[in-house]
Amino acid sequence: MKIRKAVIPVAGLGTRFLPATKVVPKELLPIVDRPTIHYVVEEAHQAGIDQIIFITASQKGAIEDYFDHTIELEAILEEKGDISRLEMIRQIAEMVEVHSVRQKKAMGLGHAILMARAFIENEPFAVLLGDDIIDAPTPAITQMMAAATKFNKPMLAVCKVPWDKVHRYGIVDPEPVDDRVFRIRSMVEKPKSAAPSNLAIIGRYILPPEIFDILAKTKPSVGGEIQLTSALETLNESGNGIWAYEFEGDRYDAGDIIGFIEANIMFAIKRPEFSEKLIELIKERFLGRK
Repeated sequence: MKIRKAVIPVAGLGTRFLPATKVVPKELLPIVDRPTIHYVVEEAHQAGIDQIIFITASQKGAIEDYFDHTIELEAILEEKGDISRLEMIRQIAEMVEVHSVRQKKAMGLGHAILMARAFIENEPFAVLLGDDIIDAPTPAITQMMAAATKFNKPMLAVCKVPWDKVHRYGIVDPEPVDDRVFRIRSMVEKPKSAAPSNLAIIGRYILPPEIFDILAKTKPSVGGEIQLTSALETLNESGNGIWAYEFEGDRYDAGDIIGFIEANIMFAIKRPEFSEKLIELIKERFLGRK
């Protein structure tokens, strides 16, 4: 199942990160020295996806600018002979082909994805949510593409979460099919009582174009939002269904301040130029060792 296009919704206000997000889109808040959105687009690029559509909003133009050429900056770096940084920013601009559609009114994730219909046309596509950063040797979306191809099924990503946290997520009732692959019996959005499992839906999806017809017919929930989960439930009840893949890798919730800080620490420790100093700092400041 060849996936050429990915939808990345970036219209959220990022209120958890106020006051910083008053002027900076939450997707551009840095994890070490790269914006959060960089890691998401890079994952898609590494999976062979070459076309990205951002579902955006007002005050979000800087996200598109990040993936464009900056002629003046490139000229300055070239003049200074700073070739490594010059090559780095050029690679960012050339990584993928970027498109955007503005979501003028916040009507939920399902509505955001529906706005990509004209761009996607009649082919399967990926959805990557910017709040979920997945660090894996093989990109999570690549893993899912392999499973989707093997079983010829739409796929959504899941991972195990602590049982006392299941009420924060959409949870699947899974039937094991293969290693890390599950047929979904049903889905429960933020279960208030007993959950069918602790496999939570995470922000990676491989969806068929039929999802657009379903989204167009999905009625808004309380609050006027079109919920993606509702459309996925309808898709799951159709003949083809939708399956789940438990990806391999470390997931960080970059939409939560603690998760964002955790991602910064872990990605910094992975960088050879930072790891030794950072580990020593942690030992000295927090463990009382020198």
